Amino acid sequence: MAEKVIQTGIIGFGLAGRVFHAPFLHTNQGFRIRSIVERHRNESAENYFYARIDRDYQIMLQDEEIELAVICVPNVLHYQVARDCLLAGKHVVIDKPFTPSAEEADDLIELAESENLKIFVYQNRRWDGDFLTVQSILSQKMMGEIVEYEAHFDRYRPVIEKITWRDENIPGGGILNDLGSHLIDQALQLFGKPEGIFADIRKQRPGSLVDDYFDVHLYYPGFKAILKAGMMVIKKGPHFIVTGKQGSFVKYGMDPQEMALKAGHFPDEIRWGEDDPKNHGTLTVNENGHQRQMFFQTFPGRYQSFYNNVYDVLVNKHQQAVKPQDARNVIRLIERAFRSNELKKVIFCE
Repeated sequence: MAEKVIQTGIIGFGLAGRVFHAPFLHTNQGFRIRSIVERHRNESAENYFYARIDRDYQIMLQDEEIELAVICVPNVLHYQVARDCLLAGKHVVIDKPFTPSAEEADDLIELAESENLKIFVYQNRRWDGDFLTVQSILSQKMMGEIVEYEAHFDRYRPVIEKITWRDENIPGGGILNDLGSHLIDQALQLFGKPEGIFADIRKQRPGSLVDDYFDVHLYYPGFKAILKAGMMVIKKGPHFIVTGKQGSFVKYGMDPQEMALKAGHFPDEIRWGEDDPKNHGTLTVNENGHQRQMFFQTFPGRYQSFYNNVYDVLVNKHQQAVKPQDARNVIRLIERAFRSNELKKVIFCE
């Protein structure tokens, strides 16, 4: 049994709450889901019958037993709901992206510090198995000095069949805020803050109200990171292409955790997060003038590490894995990317 059980409320039970948060809280002995806010339905009762269903998050906030509020509402509402939770004395987990603006993120960070509370931003793809693999390869300098890093997050959804809030022209909508927040966070974890940024951001699908394609370049001393995502990619290329002076690493396929969660699996199942062997990456290195190519087994993905860290921070006073300042820096770069696209030039990062 856990040393302490953190009573938790989930605000919102759409894709984020249902797929990316509830399963990990449910299977972690350090948390107990006490309340789930569903405005109109009772879908959470199927798997989380023990949790109370509230129709309004303000009702949930009146529950003094709840210490942690997990915010899974549309991006445009992140700031106001998080602010209300902090003022009610709750620690908060906010699904990515942190907030639609860096100014709002800074305000929440300042409020949390003044209330002696914690903000955790759910940058779960730091625990994608393929990203953990790339991180390990780079830390060991297996390819020598890096000259280029490229990461893709492509999908094929050419027709907008149903307008969701992600497709609406509102703050926090569009693919750069959605998928871009993952790719930018990963690049910042690997390389730190860039010297400059250039972005080509487009609407490619007929009738699209928001960006559904981006090509973002982050400039570092001696190399650049290329981050791309689109919704019109029927034939997927590599997810990662990393080039160094002594070798390269190429990895196809996405981390399997999202698909497993959408299919109703839980993260306490055997072999959770293991990659399909056919998607293991290829590492090619130069050894004394000869090329040596080898398959590099993907590390298992482990999104559960996020909530393990939340527990350790709140109970054991550990350091946060995802610092709110890190998540705020992602938002700043997204803002600069839109500015770069508007001006059609490189924006330098002070």
